[in-house]
Amino acid sequence: MKTVKFSELNISSQVQKAVEDMGFEETTPIQTQSIPYILEGRDVTGQAQTGTGKTAAFGIPILEKVDLKNRSLQVLVLCPTRELAIQVAEEIRALSKHKHGIKILPIYGGQPIQRQIKALKNGVQIVIGTPGRVMDHMRRRTLKVGGLKMVVLDEADEMLNMGFREDIETILQDTPEDRQTVLFSATLPKSILEIAKTYQKNPEFVKVVHKKMTVPSIEQYYFEMKQRNKFEILTRLVDIHNPKLTLVFCNTKKRVDEISVQLQGRGYFADALHGDMKQSQRDNVMNSFRNGNVEILVATDVAARGIDIDDIELVINYDVPQDEEYYVHRIGRTGRAGRSGRAFTFVVGREIHKIKDIQRYTKTKIQRQQTPSISEVQEAKAEVIMNEIKNTIKSEKLRDEVHIVEKLLEEDFTSIDIAAALIKMITGHKKQEENIVESELNDTGGEPGMARLFINIGKNQNITAKDILGAIAGETGLPGELVGTIDIYKKYTFVEVPKKHAKKVLDIMKNNTIKGKPINIEPANKR
Repeated sequence: MKTVKFSELNISSQVQKAVEDMGFEETTPIQTQSIPYILEGRDVTGQAQTGTGKTAAFGIPILEKVDLKNRSLQVLVLCPTRELAIQVAEEIRALSKHKHGIKILPIYGGQPIQRQIKALKNGVQIVIGTPGRVMDHMRRRTLKVGGLKMVVLDEADEMLNMGFREDIETILQDTPEDRQTVLFSATLPKSILEIAKTYQKNPEFVKVVHKKMTVPSIEQYYFEMKQRNKFEILTRLVDIHNPKLTLVFCNTKKRVDEISVQLQGRGYFADALHGDMKQSQRDNVMNSFRNGNVEILVATDVAARGIDIDDIELVINYDVPQDEEYYVHRIGRTGRAGRSGRAFTFVVGREIHKIKDIQRYTKTKIQRQQTPSISEVQEAKAEVIMNEIKNTIKSEKLRDEVHIVEKLLEEDFTSIDIAAALIKMITGHKKQEENIVESELNDTGGEPGMARLFINIGKNQNITAKDILGAIAGETGLPGELVGTIDIYKKYTFVEVPKKHAKKVLDIMKNNTIKGKPINIEPANKR
């Protein structure tokens, strides 16, 4: 299904800006098909699952049609549950961020009705409510529907399943005949079609038709969690599975930037890929990911199109994709060229229904798993050390080291004591080294937010600023415009890079060359 940029739609600059702030790049299939019809004033019956972007599909046209000068009720959205009513209200509020003067109110049972009555009296243009509470306000004459321009039935089949058909019909009968009626439903049973026939005028029928797609042979799992725990679980999964390359998918550009920066802050070799980046930046990031300098790539669906790398061992859906097809495209990035692959999806609250939709669509089973614990992470790290020890025993000549161990054994130490002490020394040194580097980077004399690095080559080796910039950008994938001041002296050079990227630059460049010359790079001493 073709998608378009939001800028290609006939919508105001204020709504476009809000969409950009939310981080969305392109319309989903249901938005592509339905928004133009709703903007034209046509009645629409749309078949769409939860999570396909249908709230924006009717929310954007609603905001374009509301008369800001008129404080009376103009749009009514009916939802089956209070949770959905709140969710829809929050999303429409986010879309109206730059369109001042719009009042939106969710009304539902379980909240004091007097508070809702007071808000309605103050003037509200858009109400999102459950049928029962809307009927209650209509009976009290606190909600007047005589001036409605549009009514939206969201998740209509769910409302009918909950026994709201009579309430819905009563509400629709009291609204103006010339209103616009928009109906979205995951399924279209006979009862829904009857409502459409009775209360809509020549509706446009919109349905997202998926291609028949099956997923490759990939291990697929999902975790149920709270939103606030997602990042911690992400890092645990990476630590446990220790993949060569990991691809993390988010639904918005904003989330991509946030997660990549957080990962860099934890010391992971991570970078971002999304549609706001210049093509040259995207190429640099992809090259770094391809050659392993970036081990975790955080991306949006749009930016990740065309990624064809065989060594991606792990795909993590940080956000449940908005469309079932996106899921198939995402996880298909792993398990290539006969290799094994794993895909993990993070699920929050009602998103569990979306997982069921994906399973039906892909005709495959996504296994539920418990979120990994800290002890599992520690076990995985211990496994890595054990493998390193085994490989060293198999591949190295250890005569001198054996002689040292024999001396210790003569002093009544057991072989287990000696091995445990050595492992503690190794892991302790690693932590100590990391702490020293972090401390040094905080005191390099760089500009605010920047770390100043020392490189042991300069003018005597015919080094130019262009050589330094090209080497750092080319090897690390750090965009050239982020590199700060470069001061070149006879025998050495100082260069400033963003502090959050400094450890990554040090780790990648320490065994590298500039203009064919091996270099030493380290945090600079404060001037």
